[in-house]
Amino acid sequence: RSILAQEYQLACRVSAAVMGEEIGATVEVKLFGKWAYDEVSVSDLSLVDYIACKPEHAVFLPHSAGRWQKKRFRKSLCPIVERLVCSLMMHGRNTGKKVKAVRIVMHTMEIVHLLTDKNPIQVLVDAVKNGAPREDSTRIGKGGTVRRQAVDVSPLRRVNQALFFICTGARNSAFRNIKSIAECLADEIMNCAKESSNSFAIKKKDEIERVAKANR
Repeated sequence: RSILAQEYQLACRVSAAVMGEEIGATVEVKLFGKWAYDEVSVSDLSLVDYIACKPEHAVFLPHSAGRWQKKRFRKSLCPIVERLVCSLMMHGRNTGKKVKAVRIVMHTMEIVHLLTDKNPIQVLVDAVKNGAPREDSTRIGKGGTVRRQAVDVSPLRRVNQALFFICTGARNSAFRNIKSIAECLADEIMNCAKESSNSFAIKKKDEIERVAKANR
C-alpha cells in the first residue's frame, strides 16, 4: 500500500508540473492581472539595472515577501512596484501593513490608467527617472572647518530617493484632505512623470541640485 501511495503522489507531482508548464507557457504575467510588463522601458541608461520592470521581474501582486535587504544591492532586483508599496509603509502606525499598501497602489494604478490612458507601470518608471537629484552636496571637514562639496549621486540612491520623495509628497498632500491617499499618490506620480512643478519630488530635486551647483 505504501508503494502505491508513493507512486500516486509522484504521479500527482508530475501532472502538476506539466500543468504548471502549460499554464506558464500560455498565461502572461500582468500586474494585478491587467498591465503587461513587455512594453515598459527605462529611457535613462544609468537606471536600467536598478529599476526592475522587465518581464523577468514580472509579478501579479507586488507582495513577494522576499528578503531584499539581506545583501547589498539585492533590492535593485525587487520589482519597482513592490518597492513603491514598501515605501508607503512608513510612520509607525502604517508599519507592516503591506496588504493595505498593496490595495492603495492598486487603486493608484487604476486612476493613473484612467487619466493618462497609458500603462501605469511605464508612468511610474518615468516618475522614478525624473524624481531624484543627479547631483547632491556632502559635508567635508577640512582643517577644523566644515564645508559642503558637490558630488554625483549613484543610480541606486537616485531610485531610493525618488520613491521616498514620491511617497512623502503623496502622504503630505493626503493628510487632513478630502482626497484619498490613492488619489494623491496618482497625482504625484503623474506630475513627476511629466516633470511638473506641482510635484513634491520635482521641487525637492530642483532644490537639492541648486544647492549642489552653488557648492561646486
